[in-house]
Amino acid sequence: MTTQRSSLAPLMGEYRDVLLDPAGRITWESGVRKNTIATDCRRLLCGFLHSGTTTALGITGLQVGKGEASWDQSPGAPPALPSRTELVDPHSFTVAADALQIDYLAGTAVSATPTNQLQVVATLGPGRPDWPDAHHSDGTLREFGLVGSLDGATVLIDYVIHPAIPRDPLSTLKRTIRLVF
Repeated sequence: MTTQRSSLAPLMGEYRDVLLDPAGRITWESGVRKNTIATDCRRLLCGFLHSGTTTALGITGLQVGKGEASWDQSPGAPPALPSRTELVDPHSFTVAADALQIDYLAGTAVSATPTNQLQVVATLGPGRPDWPDAHHSDGTLREFGLVGSLDGATVLIDYVIHPAIPRDPLSTLKRTIRLVF
């Protein structure tokens, strides 16, 4: 039997960014926006469920990148496609999983037991990423994606292209990502 169902409740995600100055005051806030669940997220989930030799690791980090400066001009950034397998920035910065706060959610409350929702909070403090560097002329961010591991390869779980966030070296970006399964 071959059945392909697209009418199932889709995996979905959203995120919210807050930029803070050195005194902890909000200088910019994105509002809640949708993110794109990557095709590799479904492969990763399948790898978890398979009882064979597949090695699947959940969230191993959050990658952030500069994207393309051309996205700031008309006609703007391209859509974030589920088929994307990596960030556009080949020298992205990775926030390791142990630096992320990852919780189950029941509605908006943190749950001690598994639910169908995850919340991931990343705090990129002053100097993180440590740009400018040889590949980045400033600290502007335009893309991100949660990553996992499937058979030893890094895979995207979600992918977002967002308006440019010009960061100075002393600012803090607090990024909250929610995934619903």
